[in-house]
Amino acid sequence: MDFVESDEHVMLREAVSQIGAKFGHEYYVSKAKAGEKSDELWDAVGEAGFLGVSVPSEYGGGGMGIYELAIVEEELAAKGCPLLMIVVSPAICATVISQFGTEDQKREWLPRFASGELKMSFAITEPDAGSNSHKLSTTATKDGDIYRLNGTKYYISGVDEADAILVVTRTGIDEKTGKGMLSLFIVDADAPGIERSVIPVEITAPENQFTLFFDNVEVPANRLIGTEHDGLRQVFMGLNPERILSAALSSGVSRYALDKASLYARERKVWGVPIGAHQGISHPLAKLKVEAELARLMMQKAAWLFDTGGSPQQAGEAANMAKYAAAEAAIACLDQAIQTHGGNGMSSEYGLMSYFGSARLLRIAPVSREMILNFVAQHSLGLPHSY
Repeated sequence: MDFVESDEHVMLREAVSQIGAKFGHEYYVSKAKAGEKSDELWDAVGEAGFLGVSVPSEYGGGGMGIYELAIVEEELAAKGCPLLMIVVSPAICATVISQFGTEDQKREWLPRFASGELKMSFAITEPDAGSNSHKLSTTATKDGDIYRLNGTKYYISGVDEADAILVVTRTGIDEKTGKGMLSLFIVDADAPGIERSVIPVEITAPENQFTLFFDNVEVPANRLIGTEHDGLRQVFMGLNPERILSAALSSGVSRYALDKASLYARERKVWGVPIGAHQGISHPLAKLKVEAELARLMMQKAAWLFDTGGSPQQAGEAANMAKYAAAEAAIACLDQAIQTHGGNGMSSEYGLMSYFGSARLLRIAPVSREMILNFVAQHSLGLPHSY
């Protein structure tokens, strides 16, 4: 692991940062408040080839890794315009299809991931299952050359802008353990039998959240990813990139907040000196700079482990720790940036409160801090199950 990024990585950061700066937080907020999508930003990033940096080169992608995709997400978030669908579509869905899809599936889907033409949602969470994937109740039943999907999915991002949905289903029960055996399917977002309902949330973001109802939805058997009942392994191949990209988004939020606070503290004068000259202002910001950089290092380590073939245990541990640390740092940095601005921290002009809902969400999703602590207690410290 090299702590000095390559020239290629530096150029990637600069190029993505320039795109992010061209649009900026005002664009992002204006789209969200108008109920519109950030399509212009998505298209600009896609046309530059950055949405496909982790897609294999033989399918039109950059042939790089999750580390590079994390750079894209972080730099956009640092300019105030993160793209949540990067976490969902290329990070989760494209990774799973790259690893487990048939050759026909790869040729059908991956080039469109690479160009940014395709957006794919990921449907795993359910109202009653929470983080317990073994208890998923959405079923896929084989019926000749098709499967029939029935069930409900909850808090599914971006379905209204997705072409397809990667759906995690239960296709059987393990007789030995009583746990559900999972299978993944690519389902057209407008397939007959899918009903969706928007979940109103207090978050300023262009992406919407949905409850999905599957009523006897017919899916061709060739839309099954890999082997039937092998979905749990496939899911975890996608969840580590999800956690890493979430950490990258959080790292970008931390940078955005600290940049805003530092600029204000240098320029705002009280009693004839910049407020940043006072340790009551400077020390909290300096402390959070340390914490944000430590979290960023763990995110980079997790991406490096994933890309270089580290053991699933190592990559999973690092990805979970990175997600936890980066989310904690992001909300703390944003809160302190608001405090540094005083009353102006509440002003729309300064672009801080409009980021607060998204930053707070990062402590909850895509996996809560409590479940990460459960993971670390059990797998890193060898403590007994707490649930």
